Amino acid sequence: MTKYKIDKNLEIVCEYKKTRNAFKHEATLLKDGYEIESTKKCYSNRTWESFEFESVIKKLLDKTKIITERRKTNFIERISGESSKKTSDSLKAIGNIAKLGEIFSDTKKGKNDWKEKMIKIGLGNKGLIMPEDWNELSENEKERRLNGVVKMLQN
Repeated sequence: MTKYKIDKNLEIVCEYKKTRNAFKHEATLLKDGYEIESTKKCYSNRTWESFEFESVIKKLLDKTKIITERRKTNFIERISGESSKKTSDSLKAIGNIAKLGEIFSDTKKGKNDWKEKMIKIGLGNKGLIMPEDWNELSENEKERRLNGVVKMLQN
């Protein structure tokens, strides 16, 4: 469950739920703790969102009449900015942890294995696809590519 405060009286509560075929996001608008409106969005695969629950929150805000358009826009901009900062910080942390492979291993293969593992763990199912020929690449080429990813994550 994720809560987004709009002001001292209003908040949106979002939840992820599994369905028989895939998953759904639910969003509920609360005023002083009481439900005002709710909506859901069902997914069969993941869509790109600039912050978690973006699509269902926008659907809920489009539906509600108790919040002005200006406040809706300000709210979306605020949580989008907060999310962007969190994402940036998370990516930097993943890059920094992956770079620790440089001191945790004495061999190029060990360093590369560490970086690959940390990047995969850190990014999880967030769009990382290793090349089909990854295991056939030389350790020098793996190092070049992994160092490029680490550099991008740290910036």
